[in-house]
Amino acid sequence: MECRQCGSPLERPGDYCLVCRTGNADAVVLDLDRDRATLTMLDDDEVVGETGVTTTPEDGGETGVVELRNFAGRIADEVRRKRPEEVYAAGDRDVLRATREQLHYTFYRVGDGRDGEADEDPVGAVLARRDDRALEVVEAAPAEKLGGSHSTLIGDRAGRTAIQTVAGHPHVKKIIPGPIDAGGSGSRTGVRAKATRADENGNVRLLLRDGSSVQENRVVTTAMDRERGERIRADLNDALAETDLQ
Repeated sequence: MECRQCGSPLERPGDYCLVCRTGNADAVVLDLDRDRATLTMLDDDEVVGETGVTTTPEDGGETGVVELRNFAGRIADEVRRKRPEEVYAAGDRDVLRATREQLHYTFYRVGDGRDGEADEDPVGAVLARRDDRALEVVEAAPAEKLGGSHSTLIGDRAGRTAIQTVAGHPHVKKIIPGPIDAGGSGSRTGVRAKATRADENGNVRLLLRDGSSVQENRVVTTAMDRERGERIRADLNDALAETDLQ
């Protein structure tokens, strides 16, 4: 493949051109299995290339940890070569989590990722999603998105982690903590967090539960309707699940 700007040869499809310093892919879609990752590079609504990374999974122990980390590192290296604006991911949660730890990109989930299964056509799902993705990106730091008259959060460190995870989403404008209801039923599962169904304006609620205490926090998003709000809600719940808060 050649650079679309200056025609210089690129070592791999979608690579960032180091000659004219121009990107050749604005998004990368990761389709992740435990033994193979397929990376598809997109530029607007066009597929400009595909590459794969494989591994032989090790069973448990330190060897398995090192093997997974190395596999994720190779995937991360491929993404860095593209310098994309967006990264979408589907499939195995362990691989996704390990890859995200080595990259400084916001990951958008495609499909629910349950039981390690990827969306049947993650690239098609991303292309459909990008067709109407024109949502404002909020550049503020997570700490700046917390507001409202209630400043107390339940769950101590885990509660703060949940709030920071949600606030880190680029389409979350503000989180408004609500009052704490201590009259719920007891629970021994520790702190749990869940984003609820979006309303007609695209905003969601973040429910924090800690034992018998429940706190409902309002999450204001840049979505302007329920459909787009539901996409943000799915992203938030995936991110919370990866912090073991669901």
